[in-house]
Amino acid sequence: MSSELAPRPSGAVPAPADGDNRYKAVQAKLKTLGRALDDAGLGLEELLRSVRRNTKRAEDAARDVANAELDPKFVELTDNVGVALGGAGVQVKKLHDTAQETADLTHQTKRTHSKLYGALDDIRSNRRERTPKPGFFNH
Repeated sequence: MSSELAPRPSGAVPAPADGDNRYKAVQAKLKTLGRALDDAGLGLEELLRSVRRNTKRAEDAARDVANAELDPKFVELTDNVGVALGGAGVQVKKLHDTAQETADLTHQTKRTHSKLYGALDDIRSNRRERTPKPGFFNH
């Protein structure tokens, strides 16, 4: 397995920020965002596992370098790589947790939006007569 970072093609398509606030459009955008965040969470889990494996490898290499009685600066440099990877792992974990929390909130928002406006959309969508836009009666 290579430790090189490389962009991966993503199946997620960004939701357009087009100002379309119709019920079905908002539901579609929330669905797209939720799916993208779920996919990002999976990618971050994979990255976290990789960082943890590489941290262990660096720690093992530092121990092997020390046991080989090489110059102490090489032991320190190799150990520093392990420490840096450990720190990176902590940050990746925080990012994963944030992405997961945001995904959960997005799914919750989609359900709440559906509960609040789904029935109204059904009524408005199934009428033959045109109905006023939301806010019309507020004037």
